[in-house]
Amino acid sequence: MASHRKPRQRPFSGGGVRTAATLVLAGAATATGFEGTSYADPRQSPAEVKTEVDRLYEEAEAATERHNGAKEQADEAERALTGLREESARRTDRLNTARTALGSLAAGQYRSGGLGPTLQLAMATDPQDYLDRASLLTRAGKRTAAEVSSVRRGLDDIGKLRDQASGRLADLRARQGETARHKATAEAKLSEAKRLLARLTSEERAAYEAQSGTANGTTAAPARTPGTPPPPAPADGSRAARAVAFAYGAIGKPYVWGATGPGSFDCSGLTQAAWRAAGVSLPRTTYTQINAGQRVARGQLAPGDLVFFYSGVTHVGMYVGNGQMIHAPRPGSTVRLAPVDSMPWAGASRPA
Repeated sequence: MASHRKPRQRPFSGGGVRTAATLVLAGAATATGFEGTSYADPRQSPAEVKTEVDRLYEEAEAATERHNGAKEQADEAERALTGLREESARRTDRLNTARTALGSLAAGQYRSGGLGPTLQLAMATDPQDYLDRASLLTRAGKRTAAEVSSVRRGLDDIGKLRDQASGRLADLRARQGETARHKATAEAKLSEAKRLLARLTSEERAAYEAQSGTANGTTAAPARTPGTPPPPAPADGSRAARAVAFAYGAIGKPYVWGATGPGSFDCSGLTQAAWRAAGVSLPRTTYTQINAGQRVARGQLAPGDLVFFYSGVTHVGMYVGNGQMIHAPRPGSTVRLAPVDSMPWAGASRPA
């Protein structure tokens, strides 16, 4: 009979408990990996990490340029709003002055108008003097009517200015919201790239930076021939020469998100500042700078030309000759020389 009894089930203990716990934790870790982003996979190879980081940096730079454009428009809306408010205040002051003068004139006419004109003429000691005063009163009346019309126009103008200011305020708030959204997107991309890079060993990180032209120092790999020295800055006194000289002077300064100098730059901030030093005003973003001058074929590049990269025209540098450019690569790097062919080509333009 005993042989037919159901064996007693023993509780987990010792190694069995540890084995079960290991399986549970492994399952939880797998589930967490699936629930998270694809970037969280610790099994990515260094090459896969590099590809992912490059993509994140490109997307972050695109968001940065959209932020720069939205901020430029917000600044313009704010300046316009300030101008409208100041003009409204000036016109309100003039309107108040006109109202005061009109009130004084009306009070004077009331005080002198108690008797009818016929009786005033009959009682006048000097009828000619009365006629002269009557003529003045007639002209004053016309002036009063003109001033009343002017006050009415002033009220209408101020109303229109306030309507315009209200529209500009709404536009400003919309642009500020857009700016904040693009900033948050860029910062999220950069944070994710930073987390990915932190998984690489120091050797892998150094190899990535060398391949990307973002290693510490002021120069990247030479453009074509090993050992080729960087081209000298042109010294012909032209605007292009002055812009290139400015760019050379910025080498070593840090990349800072949204910066336009003088101590730090982002990519389009550097090119804008360099050409501003040469007396040429460029718009703020890469996708507007490419249309700010004459388009140039790659084989016709000259020092000072702006060179653009990626399909969305999200990065810009300044060509300095010998196949090299000066650019501000990305956060954590500095302004430096780099090969023009180190990034996907998008086009070039020559500022006027």
